[in-house]
Amino acid sequence: MNPEIGAATAAARAAGELLRTRFGAVRQIRHKGPTDLVTEMDRQAEDLIAAILREAFPTYGIIGEEGGEQLGSESPRWLVDPIDGTLNYIRGYPLFAVSIGLEQDDELQAGAVYNPILDEMFTAEKGGGAHLDGNPIRVSGTASLDKGVLASGFPYNAWTAEADNTQEWRGFIKRALALRTDGCASLDLCHVAMGRLDGFWEWELGPWDMAAGALIVQEAGGQVTQVTGQPFSPYGRGVLASNGCLHAEMLALLTNGQPPTRT
Repeated sequence: MNPEIGAATAAARAAGELLRTRFGAVRQIRHKGPTDLVTEMDRQAEDLIAAILREAFPTYGIIGEEGGEQLGSESPRWLVDPIDGTLNYIRGYPLFAVSIGLEQDDELQAGAVYNPILDEMFTAEKGGGAHLDGNPIRVSGTASLDKGVLASGFPYNAWTAEADNTQEWRGFIKRALALRTDGCASLDLCHVAMGRLDGFWEWELGPWDMAAGALIVQEAGGQVTQVTGQPFSPYGRGVLASNGCLHAEMLALLTNGQPPTRT
């Protein structure tokens, strides 16, 4: 196993084991925004992940959702979401993940996404394929949008922002077989990678939400861009991921032929 994948999976699994001990029983909850929550477990899990990654790769930077930049901003750097799907975690809804991606010079190098409840570990390294629990995975072969199962989510500022993703949902409701909103972008990306979903889009995600999952989709044979169709960057404003077959059709529906204006 690639040593960076080994460190990421070890850290993700350790954090997942910690999170299971308080699943659905969190007491300390703080609002970062009207619909953006953080708990004491977010920070505990991130601190545990950072300690494991620092021990394995002491010169690498770390950017965590809760802790910001650590050990400087030099490249390569780990992009860490200790609980993707915090609201699900708080409510005892069994769909959340630990996501750890590795980026160097804006290129994704490795990633691990761990679902602690199902004990599923998704991994990928650049040029090495994508795996679930060590077994290779591939995207679906769904060839038309009317047979596609898609997922998306809504931005944390949906209460106040005009660009709240409802227009995009309205378009896909009329075209796709089914839509899902799971509240966990990293797992949605992994589900595209293994064919549970055929496509996923979402605006205004953080790099820690997208990095690992985007690489897993790419290495599983899928296509990943920004929602505008521009080349994907973990520091972009969102992600469009698909099995490849549906990408052009999804992009056309999202952009109406031109990049949408976001406020």
